[in-house]
This record gives sequence, structure tokens and C-alpha cells, in this order.
Amino acid sequence: MSFFKNRLIKATALVVAGAMTLSLGACGGGGDSAKTAATGTSVADTITAQVAYASRDFAPSTTSSALAMAGNWHVTEPLYALNYSDFSVYNALAKGEPEQVSDTEYVVTLRDGAKFSDGTAVTPEDVVSSWKRTTAEGSLYVSMLDFIQNVEAKGDNQVTFTLKQAFPMFKQRLALIQIVPTSMSDADLKAQPVGSGPWRYTEITDQQVKFDKNDTYNGDHPAQTKHMVWNVAVDDTSRVTAMQAGKTDIMEMVPANAFKTLESSGSKLETVQGFNQPFLMFNTKKAPFDKAEVRQAVFYAIDTQKLIDNQMNGQATAATSFLPENFPNYHKASTVYKKDLNKAKKLLKEAGVSGELNFTLYTTDQSWITQLAPQIKNDLAEIGMNVDIQSMASSALYPNVTDKADADYSMVLAPGDPSVFGNDPDLLMNWWYGDNAWTKTRTFWKDSDGYNQLHELMDKAISATSEKERQEYWNQCFDLLSEQVPLYPLFHRKTTTAVKKGVFEKFQPIGSTGINLVEAKLSK
Repeated sequence: MSFFKNRLIKATALVVAGAMTLSLGACGGGGDSAKTAATGTSVADTITAQVAYASRDFAPSTTSSALAMAGNWHVTEPLYALNYSDFSVYNALAKGEPEQVSDTEYVVTLRDGAKFSDGTAVTPEDVVSSWKRTTAEGSLYVSMLDFIQNVEAKGDNQVTFTLKQAFPMFKQRLALIQIVPTSMSDADLKAQPVGSGPWRYTEITDQQVKFDKNDTYNGDHPAQTKHMVWNVAVDDTSRVTAMQAGKTDIMEMVPANAFKTLESSGSKLETVQGFNQPFLMFNTKKAPFDKAEVRQAVFYAIDTQKLIDNQMNGQATAATSFLPENFPNYHKASTVYKKDLNKAKKLLKEAGVSGELNFTLYTTDQSWITQLAPQIKNDLAEIGMNVDIQSMASSALYPNVTDKADADYSMVLAPGDPSVFGNDPDLLMNWWYGDNAWTKTRTFWKDSDGYNQLHELMDKAISATSEKERQEYWNQCFDLLSEQVPLYPLFHRKTTTAVKKGVFEKFQPIGSTGINLVEAKLSK
């Protein structure tokens, strides 16, 4: 078995804290700017934002929190970074392109004069230690980087990467390794990382994340203002109220029912089609969901477009493949699900299912997910599947219901968006279908015929000698997943960001979770 079959995407639920009530005046940067921002008036040297996720774990090498990852995009640098508006790759700490010595060896030169925000120089040893942190046992990044065999310092400003096998997405995957000082402890990095990026953290609390411009930064993307404040508001209403009252410059994750309210109060809405999705996950070792035909019947029973129109106010696109249509490697899958009760009932009959099925539909407790469940319950009843809905936090659902050798659940409805790590199909498929907790202790799909076929195709895609050949193998992967559906999207969600009109001279919205203001510039 090739080592690619052993790439683990160790599933960890994204860190999502409970909703918290925030003071609408909790804004501001440093000094006099804080006083001005607290009044709700935008100031030329401070960006204020309302963010939708919470976390206190900011460790760049291990976090999967949407808040922490987004914050770190501004503070810490990889060698090559992703522009999340289009997933293009640009030089961050790297001076230029990787120098290819052979198919399995590359040398990367560091940016001249690069320093961390504490004034210390960035060294090749910092790159090596950061790689070791990111690939340490237990890190969720291990499987996304396990094609790298070794990283060594070379002289005063270069690093040598030795790969286990030629890997076509080498440069893009380096975006996962955020470079931090070797001298910093893991505990200090978790609390408040130091980096070489355009911003530096000044304070992180449960209510706010504060940044100042990093004056030691000498790269191509300097901060355009002196201060930035992110107000943590998990509750949709808190974010909308602050934005409506003019107390913030930008707000992420605008709920569709607030579009008109915010537009009428002076906000411009920016919507981007993303990968973020609600998925159905099955216990494939429990009858009758051990049969692909039964899993397919579930998807044919659900009126996905009705969910989009009613519960999502049209802010999503029905899945026609594992990838959304705006992703560059998209291929329309061989099986596309639209409500078809006759087909669903026929599939159940072919699978030997007769009579009614009674089970619990578990869901995570995000409001937009729980809002989908009642219609799904009604749709499934039409094919004789009677479900009780039970919603709980991800931190309770996964360890207590699914992640057990004797798990007895049937089906889960939950959200996910691994595009915060990148958008190449190999990475995204390995997140849910790799040799990891998702396939071992959640879907129990590992070592099935479908699983083995998928990984044979994925290995061939990585080893392909041309982009055309690679895409052909990926297309076969998408077809297979649409037929096997151990875990599969109902739709891909659109992400809407609200921006106060006239505030930004430059801003690019993104489709993934988190907020990206690396190049944002306030109007004068």
C-alpha cells in the first residue's frame, strides 16, 4: 500500500464556543483610537470587525478554529501563503520560487531581513522547528504534510525539503506551516503567537482579538492601518445589531434574514460561493445503511432545493459533485441528487428494505444546521424513514455518539469546511475520506471496497504525469463518492460579508469560514 493511503486527516471538530452576549461598545484599537472606536465612529487608523467564531487556542501548528486560523493569517507567515479570495499562492516568508533540485528535493530561500514582531531575525532553524511542531504526533496537520520526509536548515537563509515522493501540490501545502520562533513554548503560542506577518497580536480575550501593525514587517503585504479590533460575537443577532448601528466596519457570516436590514442601514454585502456545507454522514457498518443503495435513497428523498430556498434564503447551491461548481477542479458527478421518491423507494426495495425504519437523526447545534432538520425529517417520512431529531454541540456529539467502536447511530447532519486549509481535491477528499477518525470511527467506511477504490484513484492522481491525467483520476473519485455517499454534501453554502459603505478603499471577500483583512485598506 502506498504511503498516500496512510495520509491521516485526523478529525477534530472545529472549536466552536457557545454563544455569548457582548457589549456593542466593545470596539477600538490603541490609545485615543480606542475611545473613538467605542463611540461607533470609524477612525482612519483602526479597523473594527464583528467575527462569528470563538476560541482561545491560537497555536498556529495545531489549531483548527476559524477565529484562530483567520487571526494567524494576519500575524504569522508560512513560506508561501494562500489568497483565500481565489486560493492563489503568493510568496510570504519565501524570497522566491522553490528551487527544484530533483523530483523529491527543493530548496527555499528566506526573505532578506525578515524579522518576527519581537525584533528577532527569522532563521532556517525556525522553519525546521515549525515544521516539527506542525507534524508532531496528534497534530491535525500531519496527514496533509506527510509527503515531506525531512526539512533541514541550509546555511543562513535557506531550507531544504526532502519529499517521500514527487508531490504536485508541494508549494501550496507549505501554506499550512506557519513559521514561529523556535524559542516560544507551545503554551505561549496557544495563548498569543508571535509571527513575522504584517500584523501582531496585542491582546486576545474571550471578547476581543486586538492587533497592531507590525513595524518590523518587510514583505509585500504591509498592514494599511495602525490598529485592528475583532469583536467576538458568536450570536448572529449581536453581530447584526452592531453592524446595523454603525459600530463596526465589517461583519462576517451575515445571516440571510438580515440582508435587507443591513443594506438599508448602509452596509454593502459581498457574497462568495464557498465549499462550506451541511453533510449527511452514515454509520456504514449498521444495517441497512451498510448498503450504498439505502444511503442513496436518503439523498433522493430530500428536497435540497427547498432547503436552500426556505431555510437558506437561496444562499447556497445544491451539490452536483463533491466540489462546488466554482472550484477549478470541479467535475459534475455521475450521480446528482434531486428529489425523486420513486427512485428512492426503488433503491430501498433493491436493497431488501421493507417496512418502516425508525432511528435518530443526530445534528450539531449550529442554528443553520438545526433549521434544516425538520424538513429532512418530513422528507424521509415519505419513504418510510421515521426519525427523531437530537441536536447537540460537536464537542458532545462526536465523542459520545459517533467516535466509539460500538457506535450504534445511523445518521448525522453536520457542517464542515476544510477549504480553510486549501482547495486542492486531494486535501479536501482526505479530510473526510482519508485513513483517519472520519473513516475509522465515524463512517466506519475504511477498508471497504469503495474506500480502497477511492484511494487507488487518489494515489494515481498524485502520481499522474500531467494535469489532464490527474484531473481524469479526480473525476473518477468524484463519481465514486457520489455513488458511495458514506458522507456527502447536500449543498455548498455561500458566504456573505457585510462591509460599511465607503469604509474600505480595498477589500476582498472570501468564501471560507473566517475573515481575511490582510490587504484591507481604509478609505482616507
